[in-house]
Amino acid sequence: MQQTIHPEFPHPDSLVYLNHAAVAPLPKRAGEAIIRFANENVERGSQCYPEWLQTEKTLHQQLQQLINAPLVADIALVKNTSEALSMVAYGLDWHSGDNVVSSDEEFPSNRIVWQSLSRFGVSFREANLTKTSSPEQALFDCVDHQTRLLTISSVQFSSGIRLDLEAIGAFCKQHGILFCVDAIQSLGVQQFDVQACQADFVMADGHKWMLGPEGLGLFYTTADARDQLQLTQYGWHMIEQCGVYDNLPWTIAGSARRFECGSSNMLGIHALSASLSLLLETGIDQVEQAALECAEYLAVKIASRLNYELVSVRGNQNIQSPILVFKHNKIDNSRLYQQLQDRGVICAMRGGGIRFSPHYYHTQAQLDSAMACLPE
Repeated sequence: MQQTIHPEFPHPDSLVYLNHAAVAPLPKRAGEAIIRFANENVERGSQCYPEWLQTEKTLHQQLQQLINAPLVADIALVKNTSEALSMVAYGLDWHSGDNVVSSDEEFPSNRIVWQSLSRFGVSFREANLTKTSSPEQALFDCVDHQTRLLTISSVQFSSGIRLDLEAIGAFCKQHGILFCVDAIQSLGVQQFDVQACQADFVMADGHKWMLGPEGLGLFYTTADARDQLQLTQYGWHMIEQCGVYDNLPWTIAGSARRFECGSSNMLGIHALSASLSLLLETGIDQVEQAALECAEYLAVKIASRLNYELVSVRGNQNIQSPILVFKHNKIDNSRLYQQLQDRGVICAMRGGGIRFSPHYYHTQAQLDSAMACLPE
């Protein structure tokens, strides 16, 4: 846990930011990257475009490192998690009677898109993760011979449950099922390895734990999996001969660039690359350890307070992620939430309570300040 204020997060003393599972604040270097990019654009227009393309290339490499992808060519830049999930859902060739297995705790992004396939005769099965000691087994119990894909969040947004992705990936491979991971609640704060978990598809926005801006995320596919997807968007950027603008025969890019149909979000690319440089320099293992320490510290403090109850930590369960949900037994959640917001503790209402989601850079003094804002 940090002992002094982190130079990249010069928040005022009156604010404690505990809402990284929603929208994170930018680190100082990301803000500077945005200003630098904007000034170049104002003063020079597109003169610096070759340098901007190099930043885009760097971002692809940073994302490859973040998830341990085999190749940079497996990474596409997309607008958000929902876009990538839609590319999978509407790229696969479904047959009436097929089903998709997931959980009953998914964020709407990883639920609505699959439910929308019902018009093709595809059913969406939701496992209850809390009625068994093994949430992974709850998923497996929903699988049958017509299960085409299993999709799950690496960490659940409202409970903080962290799934054993390696066990799920091994099960899917054994049964010939495609494996899709919504990793938005873990990338940037917890270690993630697409090769170890054998995921076919991984997607995540950059504006939560990766500390980037909204409107830019990653979409990972294995070579075999992306060849199973029919494209739903077309443009000049997704062809193999990108940069050749004459009216010539064209072929779809063999890499994940096939999912990048048009011009890039250059401003967002500069910001997200700067944010990832901070996390990768720090080391994701160190980031994870520090963030979990912050969550553990808050959990102990909350559990010791009269009339407060931890909702996201069940029994003797260890802290699995930096997501904590708690409630007061006598104060309504909406009232408690507003009191915290008014006192500068930025949080969210989720999962039947108040959600705190600290990152690695918090100091003990900041966390104590947040606790002091909890009404007795």
